[in-house]
Amino acid sequence: MAKVQTKDLLEQFKLELIAGKNGLDREFIMSDISRPGIELTGYFRYYPKARLQVLGKTELSYFNELSSDEKRDRSQRLCTDVTPCIVVTRGMEIPEELKQACEASHVPLLRSPYKTTRVVSRLTNFLEARFAPSTAMHGVLVDIHGVGILITGQSGVGKSETALELVKRGHRLVADDSVEIHQEDYDRLIGSSPELIEHLLEIRGLGIINVMTLFGASAVRSHKKIDFVINLENWNEKKQYDRIGMDEETIRIIDVDVPKATLPVRPGRNLAVIIEVAAMNFRLKRLGVNAAEEFSARLTKMINQEEANLNSSVDYD
Repeated sequence: MAKVQTKDLLEQFKLELIAGKNGLDREFIMSDISRPGIELTGYFRYYPKARLQVLGKTELSYFNELSSDEKRDRSQRLCTDVTPCIVVTRGMEIPEELKQACEASHVPLLRSPYKTTRVVSRLTNFLEARFAPSTAMHGVLVDIHGVGILITGQSGVGKSETALELVKRGHRLVADDSVEIHQEDYDRLIGSSPELIEHLLEIRGLGIINVMTLFGASAVRSHKKIDFVINLENWNEKKQYDRIGMDEETIRIIDVDVPKATLPVRPGRNLAVIIEVAAMNFRLKRLGVNAAEEFSARLTKMINQEEANLNSSVDYD
């Protein structure tokens, strides 16, 4: 699991540090965010103290109506030893009681000039992305006409060579050899490259090449949603491969089922062109155009017509 500290938020969102500087190394243990409303009334039984706390206009308006003793009490109880930070939105003036409590307990008190809903949305997206389930897969990730194609297969089957040909044809490399995958939301997988091998491609017999240096910045991208998986395998004469495209195979990555196709590899097959067409065909299917289903419908119609003609001929005899 990714390590997220309060200072990461300070740098990422350019928040203003008001108090609690000594607590900037505090770590988040979850991505959930809390807006303590009922807690300000004094009810702390179910206070989610380990979450990031956000105080908006509603919360501070109520807080300012409390007596001085109540303000000190609520502030001290909001600031626990596991609270990562407190964020005040809309650039509002912060009560001294809250500043003093945060400074004494080393809970960072941050301020943002933006509206509460916007701050909550951005912080949630950031934390969800950092805490998302992740894994790594051996393969090559390429962006082909906006479709993220993850090419898998045994070592030496030709994944990197195929990716190189695709880059030459104007498509973009995301990752080679090792693809880091993060699950954002329940059905969205984002693939990226480890920092060590970013933009690099290994070609057997040639060595490691820098795709961005050779082909320019337009030939690479840092991350891409994984839409389709194509598995390359050596041609097996005894295996029956799909020739129509009616069979829809999937592969489970983390908790997401991703469409998958298997391409047999043998001399003479232009894998780059086939994968390029597979990406375009995948886009057509998402738009509701399925060539395999159209062929099946035509075939069924033709068979039905032949049977009808045959039956009418028998009845006439």
